[in-house]
Formats: sequence, structure tokens, C-alpha cells
Amino acid sequence: MLPAPYDAWFPDSPLDGTYGRDRDGLLAVPPAAEPAGFADLWRSWHAEARTVAADVVAEPAARRGARDVRVVTFTAAGGLRLRAWLALPAAGPVRVGIVHGHGYGGRDAPSFERVPRDAAVIFPVARGLGSLNAGVGAPDVSTAHVLAGIEDVATYVLGRCAVDLWHAASALQEALAGVAGMPAVLPLYYVGTSFGGGVGALAVPWDDRFVGATLEVPSFGQYDERLAVRCTGSGESQRRYVAEHPEARAVLALTDASVAATHLRVPTRVECALWDVHVPPPGQFGVANGVAAAERAGTGAELELAVHSAGHAEYPGQARELADAFAATRAHVARAVARAT
Repeated sequence: MLPAPYDAWFPDSPLDGTYGRDRDGLLAVPPAAEPAGFADLWRSWHAEARTVAADVVAEPAARRGARDVRVVTFTAAGGLRLRAWLALPAAGPVRVGIVHGHGYGGRDAPSFERVPRDAAVIFPVARGLGSLNAGVGAPDVSTAHVLAGIEDVATYVLGRCAVDLWHAASALQEALAGVAGMPAVLPLYYVGTSFGGGVGALAVPWDDRFVGATLEVPSFGQYDERLAVRCTGSGESQRRYVAEHPEARAVLALTDASVAATHLRVPTRVECALWDVHVPPPGQFGVANGVAAAERAGTGAELELAVHSAGHAEYPGQARELADAFAATRAHVARAVARAT
């Protein structure tokens, strides 16, 4: 029987979404050990990405509430052309730019719950995923997507998707360069959930344009933990693949979000769930604990940890927890920008 109250909330769950850990146990999960060459690899990818011109092409804007929203196309590594939504305040100054990631379901439209009114936002859609980039550069089904290119870290999709976030940041900057009244240097902030939280943790540490981040129930953290347990998310495809191809573990180690988190240098809000069969909580907390390790090391990182009752599921009290989280991210953006400026 699942621990209360989860046995009542999720009576048909195929797994115990706590994985036998309480909050104290999860806070004790260390980030994975850093493999040799990890930081040098990511720094080299970032340096290469910054040489690529975004070459943004923007479609006509449409008004959505208090924002003007348009689809933009930009260039990523290897000449791949990716599409995203770009949203600007219809009135008032812009004080921050936000790169807003998404979960493994892709994105059908922009969502502004975590976005301050004075933010310009790019909503990149990961290569291969819907609705804007389905089939572009990677498979569009998550179970196949998460294994694409896994034979080599240079081609593995998670690394490529993290690199694409740097290109999205460049596209945002280029798109704003000609806008009247825009600050000469606009601080950037990252928001990402699940898949987007994991690849965001991989991308943000190496790019000094970012002044802060929110990572909600981040995936791809602590592969020692993830590969040891079953789940209902993309990690299950990875676990089964590594069982047959143990050499792939080395590729996953070089794309481990908990390791990357130890290199963060900015205030980072991490939202972790105590129960989650889709992204096991030990992996999520591995990322948060990686940020805590960076803070202790004096890198400039500051961990703001929020703990949700559950993740990737509907549960009593969820609406209240999410409303609080949305407001907390907006406040975190404001503090990060104030600290940076």
C-alpha cells in the first residue's frame, strides 16, 4: 500500500511515486558524480553556439490579452531552422527577457502564468516536438525522442536540445534589437518544467546572459538513481536502453542535469515533488541538491527550493500549490533581475 495520503489520491498507480523516500531522504540525494571533461564539453558547445547567427524571421503578430505574440523561426547548430513563439508587452517597458521551456508533451501555445508583465518572452519548442517543430531534427514521440542520437554525446538529443536553448536566447536578443525603447543589455531568465527543467539545468550554467532560473520538477537528474528504478516517463526508455547498451551510461553522465546544476552561478528556484511516477523524485531533488552544492561552493548560485505534494498528476490542493508557485516564480524573476542590475 502506498504511504498516506497517496494511497487515497492515486489508488490505481502502478508504482509508489515516493520511491521509498521522505523529504529528508530526498534532501540527502547527492548530485551524480561529475565525469571527466563535463565542464569543458559544455563550455565548448556554448562557445560554438554563440558564433551562430540566429537569422530570425518573424511572422505577423496577433494580440493576446496584454501581449503581442508572433511565431519566429531561427537558426540552431548545424543550420537547423526551429520555430518558437515570441511575446512582447503591448504597452510598457521591457525589463527582462525570458526563455520559457516546456514539458515532453511539447507546446501548443504560449502560457504566461510564470511571466511578469514587463517581460519579453520566447517560447522555444524543442527540436522534433509539437506543435511548431514536430519531426524537425528528432522524432516526435517522447519514447523515441529521448533516445535519439544516444550513441554519441555529440549527437544525443538532450544535449542538442540544451544547446538549442542558447540559440533561442540569441533569437530573442536579435528579435528585440530593433524594438524602440529596448534596453541595450536585457537580462535573461530561464523557466522550464519537466523536460524543460532538465535541459534548462544543462544550459543555464554556461551562459552568462542568464541571471536566474526556475526549474519545475526537472527531469534528467541523477542517473544513478533514475536508471535504478522504473517510471512511467521518458526515463523508462532510457533505463531499458541502458540495460541492453550499458555503454550509453557514459553519454547520460555527460548530460546529467544534477551535475550541471553544481555549476550554476545564478539564483535558481527548483520545484520538486514528493510523489511522482513520471519523473522520480530522487532525480528531481538531485538537481536541487546540485544547486545547493553550487551555493555552498560560492559560485553565486542561490537555491530557492519549493516542494510540491506530487508531480505530473492531479491531486487535492494542486491548484493552490501551482498558484503559489506561479507567483513565486514571478517574484524570483524580479529579485534575480534586481540583483543583476
